[in-house]
Amino acid sequence: MDHSQQDSMAQAVLSRQERKADAGLKSLLEQSLIILNQLGPEFTTDGENLLALQSRLLADRFQLAVLGQFKRGKSTLLNALLGEELLPTSVLPLTAIPTFLQWGPRLRARVVYQDGRSAEEFCGEVPAELAAFLAKFVTEEVNPRNRLGISQVEVFHPAPLLKGVVLIDTPGIGSTLRHNTETTLSFLPQCDAALFVVSADPPITEVEVKFLQAILPQVARLFVVLNKIDYLRETERKTALNFLAQVLNQEVGLKGEIPIFSVSARQGLEARSSGDSRRWSQSGVEALERYLLDFLAYDRSRALKQALAQKVADILADVLMRLEISIRSLQLPLTELEERLQLFQQQLQEAEAQRIIAADLLQGDQRRLAARLEEQAESLRRGARDHLGEIAKRELARQGDQLDEGAVERVLAEAIPAFFAGQLEALSGEFAQQVAETLRPHEQRADELVEAIRRGAAELFEVPYRAPQSVRAFEVRRRPYWVTQRPDASLTSISAGLAERLLPAHLHRVRAAKRLMAQVESLVLQNVENLRWATRQNLDQAFRRFAASLEERLQETIAATQGAIQAAWTKRQESAPAVSAEVKRLESVAAELRQVQARLEKANLWS
Repeated sequence: MDHSQQDSMAQAVLSRQERKADAGLKSLLEQSLIILNQLGPEFTTDGENLLALQSRLLADRFQLAVLGQFKRGKSTLLNALLGEELLPTSVLPLTAIPTFLQWGPRLRARVVYQDGRSAEEFCGEVPAELAAFLAKFVTEEVNPRNRLGISQVEVFHPAPLLKGVVLIDTPGIGSTLRHNTETTLSFLPQCDAALFVVSADPPITEVEVKFLQAILPQVARLFVVLNKIDYLRETERKTALNFLAQVLNQEVGLKGEIPIFSVSARQGLEARSSGDSRRWSQSGVEALERYLLDFLAYDRSRALKQALAQKVADILADVLMRLEISIRSLQLPLTELEERLQLFQQQLQEAEAQRIIAADLLQGDQRRLAARLEEQAESLRRGARDHLGEIAKRELARQGDQLDEGAVERVLAEAIPAFFAGQLEALSGEFAQQVAETLRPHEQRADELVEAIRRGAAELFEVPYRAPQSVRAFEVRRRPYWVTQRPDASLTSISAGLAERLLPAHLHRVRAAKRLMAQVESLVLQNVENLRWATRQNLDQAFRRFAASLEERLQETIAATQGAIQAAWTKRQESAPAVSAEVKRLESVAAELRQVQARLEKANLWS
């Protein structure tokens, strides 16, 4: 038997196993939904969550998020994998809008608005036209700060790779890190794997390390791409790969064999466009594509089921805990039930006191970060004055006696976006890290508070409990725009020219330099304030979302636990036979759920 026959047989066996696992999970989901329908309205949300998981399983929609810092080459890599230059690339950051790449028989794009307006669509055969269409919505130059209010962009393409996966092109993490957002991390929990792109120049940064540490609990599979290897010699490539592997292992905490692919996305795209198969292979993108295709053929279905099965198990465990509280409440003598209810109310009062303390601590940390932002803004003003002032001086010196203030202003106008865009990425990345580090103890405190309520109820009624998962919340939602000239800049130059035409050349230059430095100062103040304001808004929104998330989690936990107890209390007002019948019914439902749990564990779908 040759290798191809062995491979074919192995694939057939795997396919049968996958079909069996698929049918098994579908069956367990259907059974769980039937069981939950027997329960009261306090379990409606649990049923809705199971329905959402069932829909995702039936759709077989595997989502792979492509993540990375600004200018690492994510969009170029995706273009290379598609074989056409469809996604816009820019020297400036793109607007924080995710782009979903999915299979379709022909080129098509769809732009979805946040406010429910009718989507805009593109249909055509020319990739450059589609790229131009997308550029009107996802580039910072045309859609600064996402003023158009776009939720997401969907691109359909007939690439073979897309038949098994939806690729999600995300904004640079310097402007999206953190916590569960409508950009990168907001939909990351819905993704089944992540492709993280770093580059050889510069090597992996602290911001990227922190980002990877944050997303590890949220992605079942992670692949790493080292891009721009064409910048390095062969010996340097090996050094860069070893360094990256070491950082992933020691700093990020990734253990075992991590798939790392060395590629030149730029060369891969050029090779794909020209049909150069040798260069396509040398670019490393071919090996990445082959690996992804193999993964999608052999492991995609299993990875999807792993994620969904774990979520099903979490929901069922929570439902079981509340069912057992209800059963125990029905079985206790009425006087003892009243005593335990009073104790539970005391626990809730203590939890409320802890919530107030947690809110005060959160506000204090928010104020400290805001003060830190003001310090950084002042430092940036000084740096911007020096940087732009030096540019203006060099241009004046270069002109000699042929003074042209308009030319200096144009040079400044070109320098400002690049300078402040870079500062935005640095500041956003730094604040993303600071917010993540600041919120981490608050997350732990929130977990402990929510868990204390659940544990308290479980201990009072002598049933098992399950600790909840944390939720994260930072992203840059507001993007600044850059002021490249003062509104009156041209009028200033004209009037000055008329007044100074008869002055000696050296006096003319002195006055021109003074005006330009004043203009630099004005531009610095406007742009730094723009960046400071945008960052402050993002900071405040992050803390508001975190506080709202904490409040929502507390209320959900209290309502779910109280609902189970209250339903039992109401039932206790009925006759003894009716109470006994309800106990038997709930015990029967709990037994069925335990059987489903046992089947999930036996199937080993998520381990």
